This record gives sequence, structure tokens and C-alpha cells, in this order.
Amino acid sequence: MDEPGSDQQPVLLLVGSSGGHLAQLLALRPWYETWRRCWVTFDTPEAVSLLAGEDVVPAYHPTTRNMRNLLRNAMLAARVLRRRRVAAVVTTGAGVAVPFVVLARLRRIPTVYIEVYDRIDTPTLTARLCRPFLSAMLVQWEEQRRQYPEATVVGTLL
Repeated sequence: MDEPGSDQQPVLLLVGSSGGHLAQLLALRPWYETWRRCWVTFDTPEAVSLLAGEDVVPAYHPTTRNMRNLLRNAMLAARVLRRRRVAAVVTTGAGVAVPFVVLARLRRIPTVYIEVYDRIDTPTLTARLCRPFLSAMLVQWEEQRRQYPEATVVGTLL
């Protein structure tokens, strides 16, 4: 049987941890609703409920200080990016985003990071790790531009 996305229509890859990161990606619905999309997030009851009917690839967690799951997610990212025609990767973090952003950028796929709304004075670790591999950095508050002068302010998502 063919895998989702195997017909090679372009797909928007939305990558984010469950919880607040996923909620912020879901808030973008008016922007992405016309796109064919695939989600990469954790297989939690909340994510399963929120993404019912969507194309979802479950990622490995926990990701914080877990080298085994970082490697597993890197292999997952390589497989997803190889099997699908990804038009762009959009993420709000956290740790699951790193391998997807790095590998997508190495494949010349545009990568967009949206810094979370609750980190105004200091950058997140994930944003710092992804930053060299980004096509675009978006922030939700003008004050976040102190950490990311190159960023575009898009306003709050929630």
C-alpha cells in the first residue's frame, strides 16, 4: 500500500511537540488549510484528538536530554523527507524540530521557525540550535527581535 504523500504532491510539514507548541501551529489553520499537510508530533491523547483526520507521523519523546530519541527522530526525519515531496517545514519547536529543520535545510527545503509566545527575554534552546538552518525566523512579539534581529514579527498566535 502507498504511504501518505507517496503520490508526490507537495506537502507542508508542520513539526512540533504536543501541548503549547502544537496549539500554536494549530492557530495557523487559516494560513495552511488549503495546503496538503503532514504533522509530526508526539502520540499523546491530546495530539491524537486535535489532529483527528489529519496525516500524522508520530515522533519519539521525550526529547529533552535524550540522545536516543534525538537519533530516532533524525532517522524519522530522513525517512519522511525522502518519502514525501515536502514544500516547506514549519515549526514552533521544541526538541523534535531540530532534526527535521537540519535535514530539510540540507535538502534545500525551506524551513520556518516560529518562536513561542512565552519566551520574550531569552531565546529557546531549540531556536538557537535551528537558527543556522532557517530560511525564515518568525517571532510573535516585537521584543523578541532583541534576540532575533533578522526575524519577522507576525503577532501572537494564541
